[in-house]
Amino acid sequence: MLAYRHAFHAGNHADVLKHTVLTLVLRYMNQKAKPYRLVDTHAGAGGYSLEGRYALKKGEFEQGIGRLWDRDDLPEAVADYVARVREFNPQGTPEQYPGSPAFAQMLLRAQDQLRLFELHPTDYRILESYLGKVKGAEVKNADGFEGLKGQLPPSTRRGVVLIDPSYEGHGDYARVIATLREALARFAEGVYVVWYPQVQKVEAAELPRRLQALAPKGWLHARLTVQEPDSQGFGLAGSGVFILNPPYTLHDELLAVMPYLVDVLGQFDGANYLLEHRAD
Repeated sequence: MLAYRHAFHAGNHADVLKHTVLTLVLRYMNQKAKPYRLVDTHAGAGGYSLEGRYALKKGEFEQGIGRLWDRDDLPEAVADYVARVREFNPQGTPEQYPGSPAFAQMLLRAQDQLRLFELHPTDYRILESYLGKVKGAEVKNADGFEGLKGQLPPSTRRGVVLIDPSYEGHGDYARVIATLREALARFAEGVYVVWYPQVQKVEAAELPRRLQALAPKGWLHARLTVQEPDSQGFGLAGSGVFILNPPYTLHDELLAVMPYLVDVLGQFDGANYLLEHRAD
């Protein structure tokens, strides 16, 4: 598990989907003055160089944020997401990519709380130096699955939880389900955002169905497929985001986003999306 480094994948198509959805969720939460807490269980380093050897090894960002950077036809939600990436690059060129904690830091208000968990020692040190002294933020070198227990319910009874492990460790799929089951028992009204990879694993295919069973108050599932697996069935074909207790506006907002992302990020003729939901 500790071998995983998101720097190899920063800014790819999966990040585009995840961070577009996260931006929409946080914008919705900001509509009410009452503060809320955002918990990121697998926070990473907070930001990543797109000019370093990790990012350049496969150049995944070129098929993600790289395809959006110079476009002038972005849907509103995608334009907001790209604007945040530009805010992270004041020099005007895409040299750095913001991780989820950076998006949070740009979007959360002074009254809101940010709780970040990261196990990898190097990524934790980078994250701590970046956000450790920010008012309202706490950075912990700890297991986010376990750490979430102590964060729920927030004192304000408003909260968003982002769960996006690498799924390379043993048991991550099962731990997502177990963690969410316990989290919902503690804080049923929270908004839970779960990212997952679209890979050739039974656990990945079954995860959305298992998440639906945990969400009696409504859910939304968005999946973006942009490429075919390789000849041996390996590779990241796409990714999905599953939201428990989603904002009521999210489905219609994503209806304007998903076809566009297929057109711009798709790398084969069969590129497609899935957008489904069940209201409370």
